[in-house]
Amino acid sequence: MVRIGTYHRVDVTDAAASLLRQLTEQHGPLMFHQSGGCCDGSAPMCYPIGMFMTGPSDVKLGDLDVPGLEPIEVFMSESQFEYWKYTHLTIDVVPGRGAGFSVEGPTGMRFLIRSRMLNDAELEYFGLTTAS
Repeated sequence: MVRIGTYHRVDVTDAAASLLRQLTEQHGPLMFHQSGGCCDGSAPMCYPIGMFMTGPSDVKLGDLDVPGLEPIEVFMSESQFEYWKYTHLTIDVVPGRGAGFSVEGPTGMRFLIRSRMLNDAELEYFGLTTAS
């Protein structure tokens, strides 16, 4: 789980953390980019570091803290972040076919995002108000 001071924007379930440990053994260090739609909908895409290049229009949401692994960076496009900036995201995993280019594809599992609205304390911490 990522901690930015007291609050964080992104988290990971125990089940997803377990799969990330397995995938890291197989592929090396990993990162996520929250897809903005198109072919795979809005799936969190997991890549070996260096296989997906982030750019100046990507926002780093934070790092997943998975015990036993280096922090796993999580990004989203700036335009999509404008829609999701009031949201806390949790990366989870469920049975199913993984997104096209995401490394979990062959495992029979797929990553997904569970979301909730930021609470008042988190909104204040991140400098957001509902009028922003």
